[in-house]
Amino acid sequence: MASFFCKTLVFFFMGFVELGNARYISDFQWKQQKMKYTTVYVDPSGHGQFKTIQSAIDSVPQNNQNWICINIKAGQYREQVKIPREKPYIYLKGGDQGKTSVTWDAHDSIATDATFTSEADNTIVESITFINSYNYPPKSNNNPRVVAVAAMISGDKSVFYRCEFLGLQDTLWDVQGRHYFKLCTIEGAVDFIFGNGQSLYESCTISVNARALEGLAGFITAQGRSNPKDESGFVFKNCNVIGSGQTFLGRPWRDYARVIFYGCNMSNVITPEGWTAGVYVGKEKQLTFAEESCKGMGSSTSKRVQWEAKLSQQELQQLTSLSFIDNEGWITKQPLKMDILNQNDPTDVNTHASAVAAAGGVANTSVDINNPLCLHPSDNPGAMLVSSPFNRIGY
Repeated sequence: MASFFCKTLVFFFMGFVELGNARYISDFQWKQQKMKYTTVYVDPSGHGQFKTIQSAIDSVPQNNQNWICINIKAGQYREQVKIPREKPYIYLKGGDQGKTSVTWDAHDSIATDATFTSEADNTIVESITFINSYNYPPKSNNNPRVVAVAAMISGDKSVFYRCEFLGLQDTLWDVQGRHYFKLCTIEGAVDFIFGNGQSLYESCTISVNARALEGLAGFITAQGRSNPKDESGFVFKNCNVIGSGQTFLGRPWRDYARVIFYGCNMSNVITPEGWTAGVYVGKEKQLTFAEESCKGMGSSTSKRVQWEAKLSQQELQQLTSLSFIDNEGWITKQPLKMDILNQNDPTDVNTHASAVAAAGGVANTSVDINNPLCLHPSDNPGAMLVSSPFNRIGY
């Protein structure tokens, strides 16, 4: 009898908890679906409130706490764009992928010369190509090869979806913070993904332009993790590594660099050794350079450096799931259609939800917001216009 009573009590208690959770998630969905995002429009021809991207960003109030969508008409923009630290919650939305580009040609100083700089937390960028044209494209360029950054990302909780970053040396400076790159393309030859970011690159194209180095091998990554307790690292999951010439997967920028290629398709551009310790010869055991479940002509590990890291299944699970960058559910709370999390990886949303729940957060995998206010007037004629009030150590 006592046993029956206990079981009944547990049953009702669990039912109460589930009801509470369901109500919480339902309320969260309702709030998300009822949100109205201010949208401003950029159109060089004058059919929006702004003719440049930077002027639209400048219009966002300092210490903004509400998402503002800046819808950018497809076209080529020649300007240097910066989202300052004090302007979070900006959603830059370009036209169709490959049809909205931002180009600049500043060079030599990575601190000030990036075509696009994002310092603010809670930033989304969708379908925009960022180009540093000083050395790009290399076939039609006679400038000496120098540092020429296309994008510099230092804000936390930043998502890049269907974006392109094009350059030759130091293309993408993934400075610091938690970042999610989905279905993006990054192109370059030397250290073209570098920095100390804690970032997941999923289903991206890594395009190597090492042929431009005239016989020298290139380097895809130069990661800057500086101590064993640092949570940063670059994880490439289900990516395609393609291109010309020969390249190393990476070399360390700092003592405890961490880079993982997981489930990637590698062409024959990868050198047999795969990795180099660079200036950290003798400290290889401190580095975490790893590959797992990769395929393609460049994926053979038979001639890889002997000190390449071998990770346990638990470590791989921890580093290759969304919880590596998000154990609190921040990605699912952003105003992007949630099905982007599911593209090319049908199990990852549920895995992410479980990891978030285990960490004490709440993940919402069912919200599907395709904000109609974030369409450009040319795409949505009925939409109403709303006015809106350090140099890196070289080698």
